[in-house]
Amino acid sequence: MVADSSRSDAGTAAEPADDRLLEVENLQTVFHTERETIRAVDGISFGIAEGETLGLVGESGSGKSVTARSIMGLVDSPGELLPDSSIRFDGRELTGLSETQYESVRGGGVAMVFQDPLSTLNPVYTVGNQIEEALSLHRGLSGLEATEKAIELLEDVGIPDAARRVSEYPHEFSGGMRQRAVIAMALACDPDLLICDEPTTALDVTIQAQILELLADLQEEHGLSILFITHDMGVIAEVCDRVAVMYAGEVVEQAPVVELFENPRHPYTRGLLRSIPSTQRGADRLETIEGEVPTPNAPATDCRFAPRCPEAFDACREVHPEPVPVATETADADADHTAACLLYPEDETREQAVDRHAIEDAPPGAGAVDSGGESR
Repeated sequence: MVADSSRSDAGTAAEPADDRLLEVENLQTVFHTERETIRAVDGISFGIAEGETLGLVGESGSGKSVTARSIMGLVDSPGELLPDSSIRFDGRELTGLSETQYESVRGGGVAMVFQDPLSTLNPVYTVGNQIEEALSLHRGLSGLEATEKAIELLEDVGIPDAARRVSEYPHEFSGGMRQRAVIAMALACDPDLLICDEPTTALDVTIQAQILELLADLQEEHGLSILFITHDMGVIAEVCDRVAVMYAGEVVEQAPVVELFENPRHPYTRGLLRSIPSTQRGADRLETIEGEVPTPNAPATDCRFAPRCPEAFDACREVHPEPVPVATETADADADHTAACLLYPEDETREQAVDRHAIEDAPPGAGAVDSGGESR
């Protein structure tokens, strides 16, 4: 799988931080149980510019969906965002808002498309009624005006004979049509940011391609920013401008999409790309990453990927890696491409690199840790 090089220009052009519609910094979302506290999202940071698509990729259990729900303000007890977390949308800090205050952002500014449309659509109301409800809440439309707009939205997402189907119930729609209807509901809120949480996973390949093409057309037409969450690297290559790779609640690598596919730097990213069947033609066996994503239940003091990493060394079990700019075969170290790995920066000795990560991760006043794990 080779990423679409035409998307790299869009990703690069959208990079300046002052142009970012969404800015997430040190997001920490935890869930309290009787036995332990699960750190589902543990200190991640990223931004999305206007009109940009950021892909969030990783295995199941990496924290992708919890990240989306955190942005939407949909984390309920026993979950919570820790106090140092920051989510800024269009310059407004969202953490700490009341439910009533968040309602003005959710839907109107940020909308979400979930993996299973049946979990979004109410089976006892017509599709049209549900779209009209969104139009009433977020645009103040009602009656015939709302019905006509609902029909227009269904037409926009490619549902044929929309004037008739607006009166049908979700069970009368196919899987692909239900997902289109959910996208229409999201657009009814006229959002600036659309969060797509694995919206094509439950669909066959042909319908998946149609939904991806639809999202691209809608993005161009409405100027949407998109956070696209998936575990499918092929989809990431097709739709995204930039990519953030998650593992065990942390972002371990970020880069423009073409750069990530051509020059993956983190061992986990390399493993994900090597596990794509299309890259292993002629191989006797499909290459996999041995082991499972751990459940983080304490602040990270080491590299969480180390037990599964073929390049791990002693310090990986003693020092928590911080994101640092990395060099590639074609460019010097670039702030647009970062990896949280003790192998970097490459222009430093291993001991120097380990010390850099130890110092950046250490609390104020703490000493550095050398590559053998001893404080100094």
